[in-house]
Amino acid sequence: MARIGFYPGSFDPVTYGHLDIIARAARLADRLVLGVGTHHGKHSLIPVETRMTLLETVTRPIAEHTGARISVTTFGGLAVDAARAHHAGFIIRGLRDATDFDYEVQMAQMNVSLAPDIETVFLSASPATRMIASSLVKQIARMGGDISLFVPKEAQTVMAAVLATASH
Repeated sequence: MARIGFYPGSFDPVTYGHLDIIARAARLADRLVLGVGTHHGKHSLIPVETRMTLLETVTRPIAEHTGARISVTTFGGLAVDAARAHHAGFIIRGLRDATDFDYEVQMAQMNVSLAPDIETVFLSASPATRMIASSLVKQIARMGGDISLFVPKEAQTVMAAVLATASH
């Protein structure tokens, strides 16, 4: 029986923090599904199709290195429902700090009430990526700052193009 994990997020943009969690989760799963959230209440900077393509590109080396099959999909509802739709046995959540922990434990408890068959697995951020947050990366990029320490070059290119288009 294949071990299938589901890692939900906005990935707006995908950061080195996300890639750290994805690489480590790929070692735990035979198949890892990356769920790009399309929540109607969140305004994304990068279009969902672009985020999906970007994730497929930057995770290809991870899949090759770990042997895990990594796929990318979208979801607009509950993460547990999306995980169930992909036959995932566990949801991956990254933790940067105590604030993340408090929120994520509460979410995990709600999720286990909704889907007792799906476990939540927490992976703590590596020290090198602990401070990276997509919202801060977007803020730095919007203000003309260098985001190369936080996102892969493919994401830098996408962010520059999106911001250039938005300024016109």
